[in-house]
Amino acid sequence: MTIDADAAPSGGRRAIRQPGQRSFGFLYAASVTAGLVIWQIVAQGYSSFVLAPPLGVLARLWELIASGELPVALAGSLQHMALGYVIACAIAIPVGMLMGRVRFIHDLLDPIVNLVYAVPSVAWVPFIMIWFGLYFEARVALVVMMCVFDMIIVISTGAGNADRRLLDVGRSFGAGAWQRTRLVLVPESLPFLFTALRIGVVRAVNAMITAELFLAAVNLGSIMKQAAVRLDSAAVLGVLAVLCLLGLTLQEILLLIERRICVWRPRASA
Repeated sequence: MTIDADAAPSGGRRAIRQPGQRSFGFLYAASVTAGLVIWQIVAQGYSSFVLAPPLGVLARLWELIASGELPVALAGSLQHMALGYVIACAIAIPVGMLMGRVRFIHDLLDPIVNLVYAVPSVAWVPFIMIWFGLYFEARVALVVMMCVFDMIIVISTGAGNADRRLLDVGRSFGAGAWQRTRLVLVPESLPFLFTALRIGVVRAVNAMITAELFLAAVNLGSIMKQAAVRLDSAAVLGVLAVLCLLGLTLQEILLLIERRICVWRPRASA
């Protein structure tokens, strides 16, 4: 374990780096590189119409970016994804907290949540088409449906596993229900909350492209469908690569925020 020489002495805080953190970046890069090499080797055995090589996908991506088609489509896709994700968070966080802490609400809602969760999300598409149509509202609704139940289950588990002894300590010091929730329950549940947010954001990316493929073909879904008709596998794989990078980036942002907030959590060392 090494101590960062630039760590500020004020407040007695020191920046500590675990040995495993130094190798993480190398392993991350090595994993991506190995995947690209395997992709290149496999692609050599097929026509570019069937499986485009990485360089071909990169060149096609650059064409889509330079023409402005991909940035405009991505911006349009992000609109309904972000709105649906925010709505799902606004529903899942309070409902999950209540289910985790109030037995009556848990017994009332848990069967419904699990029943709906057991149904494949794509199966709701016909109902969403009937209820919301084919356009923006329907895409937002599908994002909410594909995110909210996963998040509720994780958040309710975290709230239910909160250490009762800590809540009892707060009660013994005269803390009211709201103070115990804000000062004890929420911090105690933060790891589960961030896990739910990461799961939800990946599901939101999934729902975003699912909605654009199964409902009205727009934005990234339109690019993929048109490319499939033209047997342009490079464009299809390029959009998939953008989706992978989007999901990975959003997860890493949430992980970074979690590390900044949950400073009391122990970190695994190599």
